Amino acid sequence: MNSFIDGDFDATKWENIEPYTSDLLERKLTCSGCLESLIKDTSTLAEHISEAGALLYIGMTCDTESEEKRNSFLDFSSNVRPKLSEFSDSLNRRIVGHPAVNDLPERYSLMLRGMRTDIEIFRKENIPLKVRQTELVTEAQGITGSMTVEFDGEERTFPQMSAYLESNDRLVRQTAWAAMSDRRMQDHERMSEIFDELVSLRHQMALNAGFESFTNYMFKAMHRFDYSIEDCLEFHSSVESVCMPILRDINKERAEALGLGELSPWDVNEKTGAGPDIHGREPLRPFQTVDEMVEKLSEMFHEISDDLGSKFDKLVDMDTLDLDTRKGKAPGGYQYYLEKSRVPFIFMNAAGLQGDLETMIHEAGHAFHSLYCGHLDLIDERNYPIEFAEVASMSMELLTQPWWNKFYNEEEASRAKRTHLEGVVFLLPWIATIDSFQHWIYENPSHTREERAEAWLSIRARFGPQMDWSGHSEFKEVSWQQQGHLYGVPFYYIEYGIAQLGSLQLWKTQLGNPQKALDDYANAMKLGNTRTLPELFSAADLKLGFDEGHFLTLMESVELSLEELPV
Repeated sequence: MNSFIDGDFDATKWENIEPYTSDLLERKLTCSGCLESLIKDTSTLAEHISEAGALLYIGMTCDTESEEKRNSFLDFSSNVRPKLSEFSDSLNRRIVGHPAVNDLPERYSLMLRGMRTDIEIFRKENIPLKVRQTELVTEAQGITGSMTVEFDGEERTFPQMSAYLESNDRLVRQTAWAAMSDRRMQDHERMSEIFDELVSLRHQMALNAGFESFTNYMFKAMHRFDYSIEDCLEFHSSVESVCMPILRDINKERAEALGLGELSPWDVNEKTGAGPDIHGREPLRPFQTVDEMVEKLSEMFHEISDDLGSKFDKLVDMDTLDLDTRKGKAPGGYQYYLEKSRVPFIFMNAAGLQGDLETMIHEAGHAFHSLYCGHLDLIDERNYPIEFAEVASMSMELLTQPWWNKFYNEEEASRAKRTHLEGVVFLLPWIATIDSFQHWIYENPSHTREERAEAWLSIRARFGPQMDWSGHSEFKEVSWQQQGHLYGVPFYYIEYGIAQLGSLQLWKTQLGNPQKALDDYANAMKLGNTRTLPELFSAADLKLGFDEGHFLTLMESVELSLEELPV
């Protein structure tokens, strides 16, 4: 460990951190070598603080009903992060303004670009607004994390309820879906109030920083250097022209097979494409317990490569997995890299479904990415772009398809592959839906709830499957509340679409040359954040594109594979 930080350092308290920040701000700097030493020590301090915050967040999401864990996280967010924001801005200005900065080696160029951007948008008056934002997001997570329904004689979490939505009995599906939507409606008013305040806060942040809209502010804040708002709009158009016809064909086939004139929301998941088997076969159940899933995944990754197998076993050995669903646990799944320990933590809500298997493989892909670039010295060098982080995870879902027979017989494995590829077709329009909605929200920050509902329904008409929502129009108007990204990580969603296009290209490489696909994956992931986004794509032999032609090439391969798989 770097001797800059000694002993048992508790980085959850500002009084412990402050002596180190003072050292970094006051240290005498005479040359580029001094700057490099400063950057190295700053990275060491950042590792400690990042891990402290990560553990508090993990504790809070694993147990949203614990007031102590929630308060510990909020205390850190309210009393440490604001001071860190000011410190980071002062340090950034000290580094980029130093006469020796131009003598630094090339390895620092991307880091300096990010620093200059952060300096440009930093405003002290935004710090309390961000604290309030965290408080609101935490409240929203608590609301959704506590949602359960009484169903089939037991209190069940929403991930557990997902199993009923794959039932071949349509009345069971409808009753389950209605129970979940009714439960969401109980809190929709407070969730709308939270979102209203978040939009207002975020617009004010943008104005404070000299931007016309939060959209423009966030493109800077998220370091989107290599694509633009116009590229996102082109992505939306490409999805509409290329993906929507395929999605509608899939749904038409589904409706005909189920003997329905029109599908309802309980007949197909509009985000994932999941639903009952159109031939009435039992739902896919790849595992009974989390331990079974982990054991079979270990076998699978070892068969794919010794490298991935050993990396997965490392995750298990380090005991940094929380995979079961339970009451009081936040929804969703994530991988959080503990920067000081260089250990990935995986969080998810497994209930034994095919979607759970895909989620675990997805998060394992993130963990592999973290492990591949864990050798890089500086925290900034390991802080890979989100768009490429999702290539790591979404590619892993596709690259593991040939080995899903670990969980299924031959017929079931084919069904799982078809379900997953159809899911790709459904996901891209959902990404366009959420991203388009966010663009509208923050371009119209003073909108009314009625206008928001109208905009949401209009966007759904463009990208959503045609469905019969009779009796549930009120829920449809606020169904965007299901997407936690809108609350917790604004504008983080188009990344999944950009990455899905990258992952499909890696999958196409695998179809012709499996070893090249694995090598391209590993070579690019090892680079972390030491290259630009287009360079990272190139390192994996991928194209970064948004145009209709690019979409057509990839989706034609998906359609061909779907035609070759038995229905």
